[in-house]
Amino acid sequence: MNKALALLLLVSPLLAETRAHAGDIEDLDSDSKHHEKPSKEEKKHAEVVREIERGFYAKANIGSTTYLLNFGGGILRSGTALGLSLGDDFIDHEKNSMSWELQLQQGVHNGLNWQTGSQSGLPQQRWIQGDTRTFSGLVGIEYSVYPSRRFGVGIRAGGGVLVAPLLMFQSAYQTDVVPEFGGTIPANSGVHPLGYAGPTIEYYTKLSHFSLGADADVAFSVGFDLGVSATGYMKYTF
Repeated sequence: MNKALALLLLVSPLLAETRAHAGDIEDLDSDSKHHEKPSKEEKKHAEVVREIERGFYAKANIGSTTYLLNFGGGILRSGTALGLSLGDDFIDHEKNSMSWELQLQQGVHNGLNWQTGSQSGLPQQRWIQGDTRTFSGLVGIEYSVYPSRRFGVGIRAGGGVLVAPLLMFQSAYQTDVVPEFGGTIPANSGVHPLGYAGPTIEYYTKLSHFSLGADADVAFSVGFDLGVSATGYMKYTF
């Protein structure tokens, strides 16, 4: 009995030490850092990372374009403007950003019949084939500021070229239209240099990678016309 009591007294400190080490391991596993609730700042940072993306993007525009000088007054009626763009936010700060953008744009316009135009006493620079499509290749740069985390306003500017291809058979154009007009119509031939500028707005949705916005541009095409366009867009940032 005395031997058993002595053995118990001998191993008791060892068992106590083992339990203490086990408690230490359990404490490490239940470190408060792993279980404490994230702070408001941590939540805000996680939300920014999850919901707002800037960088390389693709963008689709739809809206309307109106011409003001040569083809204003109903010669070319306001028409549909469609655009597809690729760009990149090469400067990305919390309160401002800059991006470059490449855009292909198409305009579709109903126009004054060519026979009516030629007989109405309009100067030759205002004659056009009638219904007209325009195609533009543009490169631009944009600077935006962010009054709030999800909302941005900016200015964009750039340049490129515009073409307004003939929408009738070349043979009919040569035999019917050219004699009526007394020569080729500059607006339906060649490539027209173009410059544009205007404001933009953007809203970053809570659907990650997607933002919505609107562009309004004033564009002048040398040898064609001065136009204004307003389009809304959806953008996906990769």
